[in-house]
Amino acid sequence: MKDYLEFRPAKCKDCYKCLRACPVKAIGFKQHRAELIESRCILCGQCAVVCPQNAIVVRSHKDDVLKILEGSDKVIATVEPSFIASFGVKNFAQMKAGLKMIGFDDAQESARGAALVTRKYRELLESGKYKNFITSDCPSVCKLIQLYFPSALQYLAPVDPPMLVLAKILRKEHPGAKIVSIGPCIAKRETAVESGFIDDVLTFEELEAIFEERGIDPKKIDVEDDVRYSNPAKYYPVCQGIIKSFENTPEGYEYIPVTGNHCLDALRNINAVKGAFIELHTCRDGCVNGPCHIPHRGGNIKAALDVLNYVNAEMEKYPRIPDEYPGFDIEKIHERIDNGSKSADEDTITKILTRTNRGDKDNRLDCGACGYTTCAQKAWAVHNGYCDTEVCVPFMKKRAESLSYDVIQRSPEGIIVLNNDLIIMEINKKAKEMLGIADKTTKGLPANDFFSTAYLRRVRKSGESIVGKKIFIPATGLYAEISISPLHRQNAFFCIMKDITEMVNYGDKVNQMKMNTLRVTDDVIKKQMRVAQEIASLLGETTAETKVALLQLKDVLMQDREK
Repeated sequence: MKDYLEFRPAKCKDCYKCLRACPVKAIGFKQHRAELIESRCILCGQCAVVCPQNAIVVRSHKDDVLKILEGSDKVIATVEPSFIASFGVKNFAQMKAGLKMIGFDDAQESARGAALVTRKYRELLESGKYKNFITSDCPSVCKLIQLYFPSALQYLAPVDPPMLVLAKILRKEHPGAKIVSIGPCIAKRETAVESGFIDDVLTFEELEAIFEERGIDPKKIDVEDDVRYSNPAKYYPVCQGIIKSFENTPEGYEYIPVTGNHCLDALRNINAVKGAFIELHTCRDGCVNGPCHIPHRGGNIKAALDVLNYVNAEMEKYPRIPDEYPGFDIEKIHERIDNGSKSADEDTITKILTRTNRGDKDNRLDCGACGYTTCAQKAWAVHNGYCDTEVCVPFMKKRAESLSYDVIQRSPEGIIVLNNDLIIMEINKKAKEMLGIADKTTKGLPANDFFSTAYLRRVRKSGESIVGKKIFIPATGLYAEISISPLHRQNAFFCIMKDITEMVNYGDKVNQMKMNTLRVTDDVIKKQMRVAQEIASLLGETTAETKVALLQLKDVLMQDREK
C-alpha cells in the first residue's frame, strides 16, 4: 500500500479528518500521528482527498512512466472514460494526440474492455444463478467485499475490470508492447500492477502535470474525430453508468446504483434482499469523482453531464459497437482476504474505555470526533493496537482543562486571564485574595473594578508584553509586581501578579532606618563640631596667656643680660 499512498507524519495536525473519511477505518493514530493500516486499506483514496495539510498524498508514478516512454518499446495508453470531464476535451482524438506528443505510440479508451464486461454481466444474469448481483468494475469495491463482507462474495461478479480486459486484448494484438493505464483511481493502480498485464498506471493529476511541463493543452489540438462506432460502456464512470450500458437489462432484477459510504449499508443488508442488481462505486457519484480526478467548476454534476453528453452525442451519430470476442476468459474469482484485525468482547471494550472515563455505557458519547463512529469502535482500535487510548477528543479536552485549572488555581502567584475588553475570563484564588474579592462570580466583570488597568491598556495598544511593573491595590493595601502577556490568537491577556508587599515594606523600613541613622549621624557631627569649636576656643585663650608670659620672661632675661 505504501507504493500508492504516502503518509507524512511531520505534517499531520492530529485532526482525525482522514479517519472520519475512511469507510473501513484503515488509518491508525499513534503518538498523535496518522499511519496507514495496510492490511485494512481498500485504496479508495478518500484520506488523501480530505487531508487539509497534505499529510497524506498519492505516491507519484510519473517519473516511472516517463522512463517507460523513453525506452525503445512500443507504449500504449488505456484511458478511463472520465477523461472527458477531467481534461475538458471534445473527443478522444484530442486526448490521443496529446498522449502521442508526450511519447505514447497509441491510446485506446478502456470502454472497449467495458463493453465486454457488460456483455459478460448479461450472460451471468441470464444464467439465473444469482440471487443478487454486484458489479466488479470498481477494484475498491471488490477489495471492500473481500476484506469485510465475505458473505457478499457470492454475489460479486467474477469478472475482470474493464482496464484489465483491454490490457489483455492489447497484449494479444501488440506482443511486447508496454501498457500504461491512465485514470482517476488509486485502487486500479494496485490491480493493474499486480495483474502482470499492465506495466504502470498514471493518474489524471500526474498526466495533467506532464502536459503542463511540456506546454501541451489537448483542448487546443485541432484533430479530426476518428470514431466509427458508439459505445454505451463509456457511461461507466457516472452513477448508473453500468446500468445504462445495457441495451436491454435482463429481467428478474431491480437495477440500483449505490455510491460512496452507502456501499457499506448496501453490503450489510445484501442478504436481506433478493433480485437486486447493485452497481457499486466507493467514490461518491462514481469515477468522475475519483480521488485523482481533475476538479472543475460545476463539480460532480458538471462532470457527469460532460460524460453523458459526450456519450449521448456518439450514440445519436454512430452505430452501436459490435460484439467483440477476444478469445480468452475474462472471469476472475474474488477470494476472501483476512484484514488482520481481532474482535473485542464487551468486557475488553469496557476495560479500555474505563481509562478515558467511558466505561459506563451511559457515559459513552459516540460523538465521532476521534474518527470512529462509536466509543466501542475506538476501543476495538485500541485493542488492535491501531490507536492510543487517549485518542478521545472530549477526554483530552477535559483533561487539558482540568490540568490547566489545577495549574492556575494552585499557583502561588495571582493569575488572571482577560479578554480584549479587559473583562475577567479566569482568575485564581490567590489573585482574588490579593484583590480582596470575595464574590465567586468574578468572571465577566471589568478588571478596573478591582485594580488599575493602565498597564493592561498599554499592552493592548502596543501588543508587547510588560514584566515586573509595581502596582498598589487599594482594597487590600497590598503592593503587587504585575507581568502581562498578550495572547494574540485568543484575543486575550495573561496576567501574573506577585505579592511584593513585604518586600516593599521591608524596603520602607530600611529607608526609615537609613534616615534615622542619617539624623543621628548629623546630630553627632553637629555635637562634635561644637566640642571642637569649644576646644579650639579654650586652646586659643591658653595660647594667648602663654604668649604673654613668655614675652614677659624674655624681657626679664634680656634685662639681666644687659646688666
